[in-house]
Amino acid sequence: MNRQQLVENIRRKGSFLCVGLDSDIKKIPAHIIETADDPIFEFNRRIIDATAPYCVAYKPNLAFYEALGVEGQIALEKTIRYLKTNYPDQFIIADAKRGDIGNTSALYARSFFEYLDVDAVTVAPYMGRDSVEPFLGYEGKWVILLALTSNKGSGDFQMLKCDDGRYLFEHVLATSATWAGPDEMMYVVGATQGAMFADVRRLAPRSFLLVPGVGAQGGSLDEVCRYGLTDDCGLLVNSSRGIIFASSGEDFAERSAEAARELRDQMTKILKEHSIL
Repeated sequence: MNRQQLVENIRRKGSFLCVGLDSDIKKIPAHIIETADDPIFEFNRRIIDATAPYCVAYKPNLAFYEALGVEGQIALEKTIRYLKTNYPDQFIIADAKRGDIGNTSALYARSFFEYLDVDAVTVAPYMGRDSVEPFLGYEGKWVILLALTSNKGSGDFQMLKCDDGRYLFEHVLATSATWAGPDEMMYVVGATQGAMFADVRRLAPRSFLLVPGVGAQGGSLDEVCRYGLTDDCGLLVNSSRGIIFASSGEDFAERSAEAARELRDQMTKILKEHSIL
């Protein structure tokens, strides 16, 4: 999916919501565990069917699948096939946070972009250019580079001041912009970073930002949009636990739809206020 297709879908749906499929087997409703042959896939399928009208992207976090071994990998692949078959307009992000020496990254890239055929993969930048370049150059595929994350420990390295007075994350943004343009590379910027979005936008004015941390982690959608919106939106705001675990009962899918619809409605209002719709 290229940038134009993604933006068209955002405008068509009035949404820039990404639903994180952090499908923790320990939190899936008991009746799904008891009745489904593949409870992870069945849970995902019902979440997807309920929320697809309100979002433009899904982001399975690979840790929740890899922790289950072969069964988890099967559930992941079934989930991706289900999305591609039934909801081909959805942007699929593999939240894998890969990044290694060049030949290893090339195999990671092949696994995500050729075998799984997802639209994007999250990549850690700290091994430098040769660890990221193998993911680039796939037509219609995206690298989503970790830039300024929402976790408490993000300040340990990302907010270190360098000799020139800039933060380390600013160097990541500036340097990576020489590797690929905004039609091929996005950045992860946590919703809890607030006004720091202005600094991100100074260095990445046209890039799409994948923004986790709205909802359960306490990030503000209004604040993210105040500093982060571009003239074609430029944001994918992710919500995981706040949507997929909105209920642990038999009404979990309906409740997830309500949570997704509520966020979509807020996004539609914001897009109209900024004349993007």
